[in-house]
Amino acid sequence: MADADLDAIIRQVAKQQTKTLMAAVKKRRDRYVALAQKAKDGEARQRLRQMAKHALEEGTAAAKRLQMSADNAADSYARAMRKAAEVLASQTAVVAKKASAKKTPVKNAKTPAAKPVKANAARNAKA
Repeated sequence: MADADLDAIIRQVAKQQTKTLMAAVKKRRDRYVALAQKAKDGEARQRLRQMAKHALEEGTAAAKRLQMSADNAADSYARAMRKAAEVLASQTAVVAKKASAKKTPVKNAKTPAAKPVKANAARNAKA
């Protein structure tokens, strides 16, 4: 799991949480439906059925918000990691360019090998 992308893990955990939340929502809805079936009068039955409907709607909305939030967090993390990798790659390229620039010798007109040749040429010209 150390090598796994954390954005995938974020999405996986959110999916599990969403499933758990939806199971709890359905359980709550079923409880209200069961109470509605046991109700003595029609008004209480309608009220409990409406509560069951609202419980399902609100729970579903909460699950969607949870999933959307997790997706946004995972996308943000993935985007940040891509940006960090690009910055690291560009810094590595700059360092490599500087290192290769230092390794290439700079040609100078006054090299140590050139001076004795000129001095010998001057001595030969005098003689």
